[in-house]
Amino acid sequence: MDSLDYQENVSTQNEQITDHQSLVTANLIPYLLHLADNSLIIGHRNSEWTGHGPVLEQDIAISNIALDLIGQSRHLYQYAAELINQHGHQLKSEMPEGRPITEDDLAFLRDAWDFKNCLLVEQPNGDWGQTILHQFFFSAYQSLLFTQLQHSKNQQLAAIAEKSLKETTYHLRWSSDWVIRLGDGTEESHNRMLHALNETWMFTGELFEMAPFETALAAEGIGVDIAAFKEEWQKKVSEVFDEATLPVPTAAALQSGGKKGVHSEHLGFILAEMQFLQRAYPNASW
Repeated sequence: MDSLDYQENVSTQNEQITDHQSLVTANLIPYLLHLADNSLIIGHRNSEWTGHGPVLEQDIAISNIALDLIGQSRHLYQYAAELINQHGHQLKSEMPEGRPITEDDLAFLRDAWDFKNCLLVEQPNGDWGQTILHQFFFSAYQSLLFTQLQHSKNQQLAAIAEKSLKETTYHLRWSSDWVIRLGDGTEESHNRMLHALNETWMFTGELFEMAPFETALAAEGIGVDIAAFKEEWQKKVSEVFDEATLPVPTAAALQSGGKKGVHSEHLGFILAEMQFLQRAYPNASW
């Protein structure tokens, strides 16, 4: 190989590397937004219980869980904003111009069609049992997700997952205890859990549906093949439900669309409340 051929070969390899990195980044940004949106929306839902919990101790517990989840979303939004500012990313929502995008912009200025959270986390709280069941299903999923994601080839994502896993372990233990307590409690609490199960189960299947950005990043060792641990999630649910004397539904859980930006009407109401201050008073400061 002469000198000219060598230089062309090196140039071609560099272009391929750049194209590959661009492709990874193009999938990493929606992946980060998806993970952040899940945590933010269920965190906001849990925060609606603040001051309304069944007893003071549990009022504080669910408020703390809300803070943990919103803290997770903050780390993920910060990383997503960093990548968007460096590499660009097209959003349907109007973003501020003339300054870098921030974590707050991604949380408070995107419209519903840009949110990629699963439908489960945006469902109304209902009664205490229904809220508990939402959190249990989501924590069981997050526990498996972060356990694998802490070994991601992306060090920043791995660090976020490692920190979040410690919090999620507590969330799963807390929500599991409540599912057992209510399911195996009084006739009233058992019937309410059956009602909650009927209202919630249909949204669990989407947790394990792979979006294109998840498939692409799993192949790179950056993301996680969530479909692969559905069986382990079902095993955990069955263990807790057995102790709670609750039946494991056999019906298919088919409701989905959140990862594509197709949401239930409930997300619009959440965003209207959560984003009001930033939209009514842009750049407001204390």
